[in-house]
Amino acid sequence: MKKVRIGIVGLGFMGTTHFRIYRKLGNAEIVAVSDVDPAKLAGDISKVVGNIGGEDNSKPLNLDGVKTYGAVADMLKDPSIDVIDICVPTPYHQKIAVEALKNGKNVFCEKPICRSLREVEELAVCARKSGKFFNVGMCIRAWPEYYHAQNLYKAGKLGRLRSAFFRRLSPDISGNSWNNWFMDGELSGGALLDLHLHDTDFIRYMFGRPTAVTSFGVSSVRSNGGTDHVITNYHFDNCLIVAEGGWCANKKVPFEMSFQMIFEKATVRLAGEGYKIYWESGEVESPQVGDSALPTGWHQELSYFVDCVEKNVTPEKYQNLDEIVDSFKIVMSEQESVDTGRTVTIKY
Repeated sequence: MKKVRIGIVGLGFMGTTHFRIYRKLGNAEIVAVSDVDPAKLAGDISKVVGNIGGEDNSKPLNLDGVKTYGAVADMLKDPSIDVIDICVPTPYHQKIAVEALKNGKNVFCEKPICRSLREVEELAVCARKSGKFFNVGMCIRAWPEYYHAQNLYKAGKLGRLRSAFFRRLSPDISGNSWNNWFMDGELSGGALLDLHLHDTDFIRYMFGRPTAVTSFGVSSVRSNGGTDHVITNYHFDNCLIVAEGGWCANKKVPFEMSFQMIFEKATVRLAGEGYKIYWESGEVESPQVGDSALPTGWHQELSYFVDCVEKNVTPEKYQNLDEIVDSFKIVMSEQESVDTGRTVTIKY
């Protein structure tokens, strides 16, 4: 079997996470990596940290047989690569993705897709024209509990939504990134764009387009100029949908991602008690979701994308480009609402 050949750009938290996942996929082969840090290109990832997961990074990456590039432009021209996986800071996503597509590569790009709507729209045009596959790391769409709940709803098993609340709270991540770039609001967009975006996107995925958003936030608590904590009401007819996200808590506070969705037929929760469905009949169900070999949304989305490239099947199970553009418009409207103190109508 000919394996899908992967080139990873950036060996920070997400890049090394993707590296480990690809290594376990039978139809994928990592053939190249690129990073500006010579230590990482030698396999030393001891300084890499994240806000979720518990991998031991004291052990070097095994880069035997993997080509290493200090200049990403050189890697993008490598004819042996089928997929470029972009895991660098957000402001560099668009340029690398566009060049990769122009060089005939399929592209998997970490979220957020870009830093501005103009960049997103330009990249979307390039992706559509390229004839190559393009996906974004909106992993919550593929996260087993979220995906299971979405499928139940789409199948009509839960009935009409009454209210939904999503929460994504991280400890302070200052010092966790290359040159501490997350803490520069101009680069990262703060927690609103880099963290809270996941729930904004999942709301778009599950419930469609909100007409407007009303958001409240605080800035520069941990970052310099970024929105570090946000609460948003998404305007839909006849239901209440709210999401909260932030990274203001101190470093000892555990990471939290949770939801409660109340439907006509059941309340669906991911919280301290795990993933449960509380049916109106009184039955409490604890669905066994996921796959021991592919336990997270990261595993699911990457495995699926590799399968699609291998089989030359357009990857549309979890996302399409129009939805990703929509999600970016929604989260940028949230930022506008925070900045102006007004409800913002979303222009699709």
